[in-house]
Amino acid sequence: MTRADDAHRSFLKKFTCSAAVFSAFSQELGLDVDTAKKIACGFGAGISKTGNICGAVSGAIMVIGLKYGKSQEGDDAATEKTRALTRQFITEFSEKNGSVNCTNLLGYDLSEPQAYQAAQESGLFIEKCPLLVRDAVDILEKIL
Repeated sequence: MTRADDAHRSFLKKFTCSAAVFSAFSQELGLDVDTAKKIACGFGAGISKTGNICGAVSGAIMVIGLKYGKSQEGDDAATEKTRALTRQFITEFSEKNGSVNCTNLLGYDLSEPQAYQAAQESGLFIEKCPLLVRDAVDILEKIL
């Protein structure tokens, strides 16, 4: 089974898109899956239904940070590498999907309860979001 399959399965089990992406890489980076899902939980649905950055993108950025982020004072090269890979990820995800913004990607502002309900009823969370989760994982695997 691939990481994309793992993330897809997690998402279909009602974990957030951010948790699904982040946890698919967590163990190999030294973080247990349950903790990864908890850390990433609030970033799903465009950062907790605020219509901001796609949770799959947030999860991917957390993976990049966990793998390459700065943890030692003076290690500015780690910050620069993390930023460069984050920019690369955002560019590739945007090129493939048209945006990294949840509202733009789904066509619904999830911060509005009626719009969230309409998005849910439209099947987007079952049809489109899993594809975004897979795209995030696939792009990550390519750039890491």
